[in-house]
Amino acid sequence: MNWRAVWAIYAFEMARTGRTLLQSIVSPVISTSLYFVVFGAAIGSRISEIKGVSYGAFIVPGLIMMMLLTQSTANASFGIYFPKFVGTIYELLSAPISYLEIVLGYVGAAATKSIILGLIILLTAGFFVPLRIDHPLTMIAFLVLTAVSFSLFGFIIGIWADGFEKLQVIPLLVITPLTFLGGSFYSIQVLPPPWQTLSLFNPIVYLISGFRWSFYSIADVDVGVSLAVAMLFASLCLGLVGWIFRTGYRLKA
Repeated sequence: MNWRAVWAIYAFEMARTGRTLLQSIVSPVISTSLYFVVFGAAIGSRISEIKGVSYGAFIVPGLIMMMLLTQSTANASFGIYFPKFVGTIYELLSAPISYLEIVLGYVGAAATKSIILGLIILLTAGFFVPLRIDHPLTMIAFLVLTAVSFSLFGFIIGIWADGFEKLQVIPLLVITPLTFLGGSFYSIQVLPPPWQTLSLFNPIVYLISGFRWSFYSIADVDVGVSLAVAMLFASLCLGLVGWIFRTGYRLKA
């Protein structure tokens, strides 16, 4: 394993974050905080609590997960697409590094950025509502697993895309709607039975439910099932990335 190559890619991507601090860190934190303030004020005044947890505190895990999904996907997709766009992907492919090392560098950087953002938002939320974390190790596990999974997914999107428009198609038309319908701002148990059943086909439900359980020990789905779904999604993405590199699918500019 060429760890120097992995570190070079990782450090380059993290340095790009430092150069675009307002866009990479400040903007997502402010946007998520606005969601918290608006939904907490507008809906929280009508819903005092859900399953014994105040509404403001209830939506915090959902907001963190929503940011984690979108930022992990966006960071990883742009990170690998931009070298294709400017043509520097040839330098990467001709360098004496393996495909695994390329993935580790780009996906590791994207996941790190998202985890940092998640922790910042968690600290910010503590100023608005009283928070508790009943299962900190499970919380960290979901945080890391989700960041890595959707960074791999974003990496796939970045390779598939042949234009900046395609980078936005799946995040805007698939991930965002599934996140809003995945229980970020409500418990799916308040839905009518047919919609509860339909919601179980949304994979985001399992991520949000498991992550919320790590905070308050309440969940819409068994936490073991949530972890299994998260690990299955990560495995599928990793397998697809491996197939892409073996076949050379759209790796060139």
